[in-house]
Amino acid sequence: MMNGEPTLGGRRSRFLAAGAAGALMLAAPVAGAQEVKDGGPFVPTPHKVVEAMLDLAAVRPKDFVMDLGSGDGRIVLTAATRHKARGIGVDIDQELVDRANASARRLGVAGRVKFVRQDVRQADLSRATVLALYLLPGMMSALRPKFLAELRPGTRIVSHDFELGEWKPDRTIEVETPEKYDLSGAWTSSVHLWIVPASVEGSWRGSGAGENGARLELELSQSYQRVQGRLTRAGGRVSLRDGVVEGRGVRFSVARSGGGTETWIATVDGDRMSGEIRGEGAASKWSAERAR
Repeated sequence: MMNGEPTLGGRRSRFLAAGAAGALMLAAPVAGAQEVKDGGPFVPTPHKVVEAMLDLAAVRPKDFVMDLGSGDGRIVLTAATRHKARGIGVDIDQELVDRANASARRLGVAGRVKFVRQDVRQADLSRATVLALYLLPGMMSALRPKFLAELRPGTRIVSHDFELGEWKPDRTIEVETPEKYDLSGAWTSSVHLWIVPASVEGSWRGSGAGENGARLELELSQSYQRVQGRLTRAGGRVSLRDGVVEGRGVRFSVARSGGGTETWIATVDGDRMSGEIRGEGAASKWSAERAR
């Protein structure tokens, strides 16, 4: 149990879905579930949901998959056996860690994956290209700043059922499964995907061969993957439309002085960005550096 909450999904849970409204309520341990040291039962993530999580994250052999609250290890093990990826699982329960490492040896993937006992709040996330989660909302929100600070832009985060509070998913799918929380029935799981965005907030100065070929200034404000701001060039100032950051890519549109719109697309590399201005069937280059 971490931060006052049990973890879920190949993990520990006292939570069951309740009622047509889908509310969550505290419940007694599921019959037959293995008790663990934190007092909650061990509840496996359904294999169908595991596969959907890895598919939504588009896991490939070059990926390093990290699972926080890894339980019996099935997410990382499936990533290794089905997708040929590498990875690590982190869990607070030593018995589950030992079980997961034994499974890795039995499946012949111990050279690519391992499982360690650690508080998820202390885990080093820097190696992850895919982060898998099934944690309760309080822990998800508590870890959100850590994800943004430690995960590289473009890292995919995939979560079973629970979201990251203010940081809304880039995509959500629903998965029907015949069992959940060790109970049979008509269950539905939500699987959420986030792409960690590059940081673009601030003032940028640059140039482009777009309208008038003018020097340009960008003032950007960012809320996770959403971007707002203003573009100044040739003495004119316009507001950005439909600004979005996906990994290291940023895209927005602006109105042209003579009518119509331009779409600006760039790749962010730290304090530099460069890309194309597209409009009226033509494309031109632009670039900028962060001023502050």
